Amino acid sequence: MAKFRMIQTGFWNDPKVMEEMTPEDKFFFMYLLTNPQVTQIGIYRITKKQVAFETGFSVETVQLLFERFLHQHELIRYNAETRELAIKNWGKHNLGRGGKPMLDCIRKELEDVKDHSLIEYVGQEVTNESIRELYASFCLKNDDTSTLRGQEEEKEEEKEEEKEEEKEEEKEEEQQQEPYAVVFRFYEENIGVLNPFIAESIALWLEELSPEVVMLAIKKALMKQKRWDYAEGILKKWSNQNLTTIQAIEASVTHFQKRQTRTSPTDVLERVKRGDFS
Repeated sequence: MAKFRMIQTGFWNDPKVMEEMTPEDKFFFMYLLTNPQVTQIGIYRITKKQVAFETGFSVETVQLLFERFLHQHELIRYNAETRELAIKNWGKHNLGRGGKPMLDCIRKELEDVKDHSLIEYVGQEVTNESIRELYASFCLKNDDTSTLRGQEEEKEEEKEEEKEEEKEEEKEEEQQQEPYAVVFRFYEENIGVLNPFIAESIALWLEELSPEVVMLAIKKALMKQKRWDYAEGILKKWSNQNLTTIQAIEASVTHFQKRQTRTSPTDVLERVKRGDFS
């Protein structure tokens, strides 16, 4: 595992970094490149809970950043089952020099990778021919025969037996965070970049109301060409009125519309004349 890592100064001049990344994105990307789990091959095991602990971000913010780097920036891949993360352009910037010591180190670390599709993902960007061939050889090993794959799977299962409890906890955590990811993605696709402040605010509402209700408030804000503060105002109103489900909200809207239909201006005037203010 690498103990020292150099970052090229050109990182800060990269158009993607300059034009597309928020300050949180830049910090997160720098963390992915330099954290203690980073290996020589650009593929390493890390959990989202660990990322949150080491960066100081909330778990919700970490989930959002992972979604952004996976689907928007497209700079990483992550296997949620094996907890392995791969950095797309790692080989281009860090594997320029070969030599036996380097190849031995890379071979040893590649042997520990469980998801071989990540090896192919990183290997495509390796510029050094001998290192690229080494990456390719592990991809071929993965596709050799079904028997070989079965043997590898058995070995992997044996290694994972001692960590089953941790894996189950991680899976439960991810299932709990899925509603957050759905709403966060909906916000980014329809309103724009989601900063940590708004992410925290949405997360708090998701603890009280369902994702469907929160997204409905965002949709109503979009119809008025408004942003999150308007949607949050709607959520506060619904919460105060104890309208916590889509059905309750729709019923309230229907009731209000019926009342508006029955009460014409003429009716109101007649009631005033009669002194009827009910």
